[in-house]
Amino acid sequence: MANLSCIFFTAFLLQCTFLNVFAILDPVDFLALQAIRKSLDDLPGSNFFASWDFTSDPCNFAGVYCDADKVIALNLGDPRAGSPGLTGRLDPAIGKLTSLAELSIVPGRVIGKLPQSLSQLKNLRFFAISRNFVSGEIPAALGQLRGLRTLDLSYNQLTGAIPQSIGALPELSNVILCHNKLSGSVPPFLSHALTRLDLKHNDLSGSLAPDSLPPSVQYLSLSWNRLSGPVDRLLSRLDQLNYLDLSLNQFNGNIPGRIFTFPITNLQLQRNALTGPVQPPDQVTIPTVDLSHNMLSGQISPSFSTVQNLYLNNNRFTGQVPGSFVDHLLDASIQILYLQHNFLTGIEINPTAEIPSSSSLCLQYNCMVPPVQMQCPLRSGKQKTRPTAQCHEWRG
Repeated sequence: MANLSCIFFTAFLLQCTFLNVFAILDPVDFLALQAIRKSLDDLPGSNFFASWDFTSDPCNFAGVYCDADKVIALNLGDPRAGSPGLTGRLDPAIGKLTSLAELSIVPGRVIGKLPQSLSQLKNLRFFAISRNFVSGEIPAALGQLRGLRTLDLSYNQLTGAIPQSIGALPELSNVILCHNKLSGSVPPFLSHALTRLDLKHNDLSGSLAPDSLPPSVQYLSLSWNRLSGPVDRLLSRLDQLNYLDLSLNQFNGNIPGRIFTFPITNLQLQRNALTGPVQPPDQVTIPTVDLSHNMLSGQISPSFSTVQNLYLNNNRFTGQVPGSFVDHLLDASIQILYLQHNFLTGIEINPTAEIPSSSSLCLQYNCMVPPVQMQCPLRSGKQKTRPTAQCHEWRG
């Protein structure tokens, strides 16, 4: 009798072990994974789906992560650099994986629209489908994903406006929608956790309200759009910025001096319609500052002489170049100083002075004859000085 009890106990332990090793996935999740697999395939050279054998436990599939009987993360495609990625479409059955917290697809050739059923993923925190060929509009229903923190749909073919509901998501920290065909205005972003907003290379237009972005933003890139209006009140609030690129837009108005005190490492405001003098309150410690191709005027502030790479060309600056620029240029602490195409009248530098080979100075097309040999970019043209009539008219 004791032997028989031992046999039953051993059988019970084996059964428990079997159930633990081969946990039964929720049938709804199982069928959703099957539908997703049918709508996607490996591109030539990719073997991502080789492990997706539905006669075995789906929780052991490549890219599938489970908690008990539910799928909580789905990373589709080989994440290694250079992997060919996947082709096909994202099946609407994705919405059945209701415990999903993370969803990503590696770069490849996934096409089609984003399924409306994504709005059913109430636990989703991370959503990234970058560098594919996803088209259509961003579903406004994504605004129902109240816990979403990262949204990366960059380098696709998305069109239409950025839904207001996306901007209203309370937990967003990273929004990366660059390199699409999005149009319309930039909605207000309300999340005080937002640190990165990248909307460059779209067709966005209109102006940004002073309170449209939270002060928590550290990385802001809106370049290569058609955005307009003043930005001084907006930028003055963003004192956590460490990267700012508003280039190639139609922004106007003044540049707030306060922005030069922010912890920015790269400031790109070139090719807009910014006007007025630029007066930083103290020495500028930003390594790269590009204010070129605007309508900035007045004298160049000596506070800029501590910038390593300074682009002030193609503006309306007047007067003498401050002597502190010459000092920092000759000791090679300034690497690039582009002042061409302004209305500057002089620079105090010895004509025999040798500018270090690591530094570049361009003074072409100003109201003076450049006193030293210069290394100017080809696009500066061949004219050394501005016509006297233009200089007289400007000084008028």
